[in-house]
Amino acid sequence: MKIQRLGHAMYIFKSKEGKNYLIDPFFDLNPGFPPDMDTAAFYQSFDCVFLTHGHFDHTSGLAKIIEHKPEMMIVAQYELALILLQQGIKNVLPINLGGSVSFDDVIVTMVQAKHTSSYRETEGLPVYAGEAAGYIFDFKNDYTVYHSGDTALMSDMKLIQDVYQPEIAVLSSSGHFTMGPREAAYAIKHLLDVHYVIPSHTFPTNETAASPEALTQLLNAFPVVDFMVDKDKELEKLLKDYPKTAVIPLGYGEEVTFEK
Repeated sequence: MKIQRLGHAMYIFKSKEGKNYLIDPFFDLNPGFPPDMDTAAFYQSFDCVFLTHGHFDHTSGLAKIIEHKPEMMIVAQYELALILLQQGIKNVLPINLGGSVSFDDVIVTMVQAKHTSSYRETEGLPVYAGEAAGYIFDFKNDYTVYHSGDTALMSDMKLIQDVYQPEIAVLSSSGHFTMGPREAAYAIKHLLDVHYVIPSHTFPTNETAASPEALTQLLNAFPVVDFMVDKDKELEKLLKDYPKTAVIPLGYGEEVTFEK
């Protein structure tokens, strides 16, 4: 399978069967999204979209996807899914923590995260959007991947590991709005038992941004983003002497292949 990073928290999981599963669409103001991918073909290329929660930097890209592929299947936690259905988005599947959705090549289970969830919070009064979540992607005859979503450190990660046995984790480690590198390192050493970890929810520097212009605009609009810049290296440093888990810092737009 392949994992491609397209932002601080937006990823595409690509199965051996050629299916593309997008997590948390965020395109405008996203410094990790390569501008040359802003095409109709790209937005039509997904087989399903998964939302971890309602915040704008995880859902605002839905409009572009629906514009180019109105029938796109979207999986979301119950309350958020109802909001989207009431907006007229057609193919939304509500599930909740512990629920699963099955495809030919993968079973995806929604698991708990420790975070808040609201919708359109940058446009006015925030709308309650249920609870934040993570996902387990159990690919057929391939790796099982844990995408933590935005989360604080929580002991439930041990349960997630015991029950689903993920081998790859995409793990929040930026600090400020999620757990930071110190907490993520603790999770790897004491709660999870994965072969690979990809640091997530971290933002690029001007030199590593796929779109430096978007980074400037984002920092002007949300100066707190600066607290979450370039944190991938900190997790890598904290785990450099931990042989059980390899840290895989992904560049923005970069794709990595995991062979089993």
